[in-house]
Amino acid sequence: MQSNKNESRQKRHGRIRNRVIGNPERPRLNVYRSLNHIYAQIIDDSKGHTLASASSLDGALKENKNGGNVEGAKSVGQLIAERAKAAGVEKVVFDRGGYLYHGRVQALADAAREGGLDF
Repeated sequence: MQSNKNESRQKRHGRIRNRVIGNPERPRLNVYRSLNHIYAQIIDDSKGHTLASASSLDGALKENKNGGNVEGAKSVGQLIAERAKAAGVEKVVFDRGGYLYHGRVQALADAAREGGLDF
């Protein structure tokens, strides 16, 4: 039986999540990508708490209108880095969510690194 793209991505994400675990010292930077938008969260898996989040739907980025492209991903990466620093987070582990490290996912990660996150 053949599965669709999203089911395959979720399987890959499950395999990644077996190895990538966020803790209070290094929370997990999770990325979710839809057709029109991109979302990022910094999660402490030991408590199950989201410490910071950003998305292309945020009010701070509403004027951008670039949710589904590389420019939108860069702005979300910069915003998540700012919010993480405000929450006292410097180091994270990167969870690409089963997506290829390419395009929007890579742009978000590079912008977060430039914003001061270490991973």
